[in-house]
Amino acid sequence: MDKLEFWTACSANGIVMEKEQIDIVERFHRDLLYWNQQVNLISRKDEEHILVRHILHSMSLLTQVEIPHKANCLDIGTGGGFPGLPVKIARPDVTMLLADSIAKKIKMTEMFAKHTELQKVSAVTIRVEELAAKQRYSWAFDVIMARAVAPIADLVKWTRLALKPTGFWVFLKGGNLDEEIEQAVQQFPMLQVDVRQISMLGVPWFEEQEKKVVIAKIKRNA
Repeated sequence: MDKLEFWTACSANGIVMEKEQIDIVERFHRDLLYWNQQVNLISRKDEEHILVRHILHSMSLLTQVEIPHKANCLDIGTGGGFPGLPVKIARPDVTMLLADSIAKKIKMTEMFAKHTELQKVSAVTIRVEELAAKQRYSWAFDVIMARAVAPIADLVKWTRLALKPTGFWVFLKGGNLDEEIEQAVQQFPMLQVDVRQISMLGVPWFEEQEKKVVIAKIKRNA
C-alpha cells in the first residue's frame, strides 16, 4: 500500500484527513522504517506492511468508537507509538499521552511525536501499574487505549484509577476473546464489554486476521 492507497482507504472508511495529515503519516512511516533498524520497535517482517498493519490498524479504532472532541487520551504500552500516535494524527483535537516502561522505545516515540509537530502530544517512561498512583494521572483520562499489551482484566486493574468515571477503554485485539472477557468480568463484575469486528472497505486483512476493537466501561449504579 502506498500513500495514495492509504489515503483512499482512510476516506472510504470514514477517517477523513487533509493532505497535511497524510504528509505527517508519511513522515512517521519513514522515521519508523529508519529507526526500526536501530531499536526494535516492530517486527522486521512487518516493515513492508507498516501502513496497514500498524498505522491503519491503529486508526481503525476510530471506525468503531466515537472518541469525544478534545478528549484526554492515554496510550499504554505504546511501543513505537501505537495506537496513540496514529490516532492523534487523525484526531489532532485530542490530547494524547504515550506511555511505555521501556525507555529506549519512549525516546524514539517522543522523537516521532515531535516530528509530527502536533500540539498536545507527549510521551513518558513509566510502568503502567505505577501510572495511576501518580497524583497527576488520577481520574485524568477520558479514553485509555492499548494494542496487544496484556489481558483485559490486567489492563483494567492497572489503569482504572486513571480513568474518569465517565471514561472508557479501547483495546485493539485479535482472535477469540471469549475466555479473556469472561475472566475480566469475573474480576470486575461491573465491567461492560463490547467487541466489534474491524471491517474496512478495500482492506481485507483486518477480517482475515480477526482484528477486533474491544470497548469497555464500568457500569454505574442507576
